[in-house]
Amino acid sequence: MFQLGKTIVSEDILKKDFVCNLSACKGACCIDGDAGAPLEEEETRILEAIYPRVKPLLRQEGITAIEQQGLYVRSDDGELETPLIDGADCAFVVFDDQNVALCAIEQAYNKGEISWKKPVSCHLYPIRVKDYTEFSAVNYHRWQVCDDACTLGEALKIPVYQFVKEALIRKFGPDWYAELEKAATSFLQP
Repeated sequence: MFQLGKTIVSEDILKKDFVCNLSACKGACCIDGDAGAPLEEEETRILEAIYPRVKPLLRQEGITAIEQQGLYVRSDDGELETPLIDGADCAFVVFDDQNVALCAIEQAYNKGEISWKKPVSCHLYPIRVKDYTEFSAVNYHRWQVCDDACTLGEALKIPVYQFVKEALIRKFGPDWYAELEKAATSFLQP
């Protein structure tokens, strides 16, 4: 671990390789697990604003889950997250013709219908950020459903922090990312 400003960063994001391999995993991170995507407080207001543009892209099951639970829910530990369909798929999941799970929010963004890509937690994955009073912890989350992404990342020699560069800049800013790159250079020297 090392400190960058008000963040404590796991060295794993520098040392581990990762590139999403949707053709292999079929978007399992959006349909497996027992919780929705973590949300920041301000993202709940964004969801409320964009929902009318995203709703036409959703599956009926997603619309029903949102109508029953709301655009976001609070977990047992009080964290905000996206609702789930029957305790599995994120309510915002849609499937392409290859049965790959995709994000309806991101699909609306890609079509130019909204200007918000998706929740930052999704954009950052496999990095998870936990905010504390004095700092934020920036960690690599290893999950079996992403084994193919680790294999592809190793083959392409792309470390986690480079794979999620856009998301890290979105979350922490370009100056923070520039400092992270400097740290990577010193940590990865033999």
